[in-house]
Amino acid sequence: MGPAFVPCILIWHFLFFVSMVFEGINGQVSGWINAHATYYGANQSPSTLGGACGYDNTIHAGFGVNTAAVSGALFRGGEACGACYQLMCNYKADPKWCLRRAVVTVTSTNFCPANNHGGWCDPPRHHFDMSMPAFFRIARQGNEGIVPILYRRVACKRRGGVHFTIKGQSNFNMVMFSNVGGSGDVKAAWVRGSTNKRWVAMQRNWGANWSTTSVDLRNQKLSFTITLVDGKTLTFLNVVPSTWGFGQTFSSTNQFY
Repeated sequence: MGPAFVPCILIWHFLFFVSMVFEGINGQVSGWINAHATYYGANQSPSTLGGACGYDNTIHAGFGVNTAAVSGALFRGGEACGACYQLMCNYKADPKWCLRRAVVTVTSTNFCPANNHGGWCDPPRHHFDMSMPAFFRIARQGNEGIVPILYRRVACKRRGGVHFTIKGQSNFNMVMFSNVGGSGDVKAAWVRGSTNKRWVAMQRNWGANWSTTSVDLRNQKLSFTITLVDGKTLTFLNVVPSTWGFGQTFSSTNQFY
């Protein structure tokens, strides 16, 4: 191999890399993924669209009204609860209904189930069933159908700290994590009571709800350690007082960024 041939190979690889970065893969905008979007019915309040994740009220949970139910390919059995996505309507694919250059950031708060008959939420499709306020940030009014979109994962920017809502009963301890910043989606969690003083692993019960039955945590201050899907970990010491009761929500001063 001649001495001039090696630089040529290096230059070719460099140019190929640059073309991938700027043109994207399969014609997509770099970093963005093709998908489609619809929106919830007009008679549904966007604040209540937290169903499959367990958020009773998405505003109280810290997510506002820009939310979406995502298809199974994105939902990942509930792991995607709290994750943030930036969406833009694909104007080149549908200039009639897409608003040009408009973007919106939504939080995944619900699951869009498959109907197994070619529906938009059937696997392996990536689909967002958005709240109406979010949908019309990127699409024109009057559109009652489906629009092509591009999306990408983005960091969640939350006001205040992570929220902990105590659920369950007796020695069945279930906690809902909400208003989580950073990647927003929780991968693992541990709890520690002020009396037993040992960290106990929690399991995802459903959606954003995590539970443990291996220890009685009543009448104790509670601390939590949370690891997100992106690997970031934070510990929240004594964030719940010993006087806690089921149904109460407590806010920390710590947050993921």
